Amino acid sequence: MAMVQYELKPGTKLTKEQIAELEAAAKMPITYDEDSPEFTDEQYAEFAIIARQQRADRRRGVVSLRLGAATLEKAKKLGAGYTSILSRMIDLCINDKELLRKCL
Repeated sequence: MAMVQYELKPGTKLTKEQIAELEAAAKMPITYDEDSPEFTDEQYAEFAIIARQQRADRRRGVVSLRLGAATLEKAKKLGAGYTSILSRMIDLCINDKELLRKCL
């Protein structure tokens, strides 16, 4: 079987033919070989340990923060996900010594 490769660009819609091809591929059995052997139970266990550690490293703390009315209004105008934007702004500030000094 030949390998088919597509490069999808953001916003590109798949054709009906491409969707049908993907659905057919999803129904095909997985074939293991020497280049791509099946994982052992031990390997799955190792991956589970690594995944748990990565989730713990990415875990974010919850903080209650009071913002001025004008600041909150501007933040909300950023749209959905504005709290994530505020979080990234705080991360940038806390890691920038000059900016942090200005805020103290």
